[in-house]
Amino acid sequence: MSSNDSPSPLDLAMPGAPDTRREAVQWLTSLAKERRLSPNTVEAYGRDLRQFLSFLTGHLGEPAGVSAILALKPLDIRAFLAARRMEAVQSRSLMRQLASLRSFARHLEREGHGTASAFAAIRTPRMDKNLPRPLSAASAVAVTETDLRAGGDRKPWIVARDAAVLSLLYGAGLRISEALGLQRRDAPIHGTDSLTVTGKGGKMRSVPVMPAIQRAVEEYLRLCPYAVPPEGTLFVGARGGPLSPRIIQLAVEEMRGMLGLPDSATPHALRHSFATHLLARGGDLRGIQELLGHASLSTTQLYTKIDATRLMEAFDSAHPRAQKR
Repeated sequence: MSSNDSPSPLDLAMPGAPDTRREAVQWLTSLAKERRLSPNTVEAYGRDLRQFLSFLTGHLGEPAGVSAILALKPLDIRAFLAARRMEAVQSRSLMRQLASLRSFARHLEREGHGTASAFAAIRTPRMDKNLPRPLSAASAVAVTETDLRAGGDRKPWIVARDAAVLSLLYGAGLRISEALGLQRRDAPIHGTDSLTVTGKGGKMRSVPVMPAIQRAVEEYLRLCPYAVPPEGTLFVGARGGPLSPRIIQLAVEEMRGMLGLPDSATPHALRHSFATHLLARGGDLRGIQELLGHASLSTTQLYTKIDATRLMEAFDSAHPRAQKR
């Protein structure tokens, strides 16, 4: 066998019959080169297919060839999904896994092997809609302040930087990716009372900036040891490069321990708190939708459920009539 005929490492690692492994390699190569998916996405798709083919080996009693995959029934696909459920795999992961398998099935069809109709016949797993868990107003404000972390081993400019980022999450309802995607020229300072943010899908929106946020960003820039160019990222890491979201997550974890907050207190919980607290103060749902950059009002309506839940809890614990039920 010549070097050109040697199987690739990916081919050797993939379960299934030889023809299935060859098609799997071609499929993953096309995802990377033709569709230009990220390496992480291609790796995830490959992992999904490997798990499926490993399952089929046991399910069918032998490594699955292309013809066996094309002959699968919806019941076979459901059996695989059920097995994954038994391993405590969540709906979001199952959705992606089914999307991966459908993509591979379409590849087999494009290559002229036939139609793998079983994959299209399976209903996508329903997502569990867990309600966001907001912080109390006092806790959210405490997380965005520098007082608790100022006496630690963090440099003052890093403490100020983290406070500025968290102030944008709670005070302006930004996603962490939106805050870290701001450029230096976007900095809301010197009386700037609004900020243009690029959200999901490249959708732009304008959000108001409170004086407290301006002060937090100004303090960060005053202490920052790096000269950030106008087109550079506003928030930088310890070595002057772009700031990683993980650093902010770790800062919140530290604050969580100091304040005795639950594990649900995360950077994203600050954004949820922003919306919930606005709603509790009489904010308009449509207006909150615009501030958050939600494409659908139904997403924003989750906060209505949160607020209603909290109101009922307060009613049950405090109202005289509730005590007599």
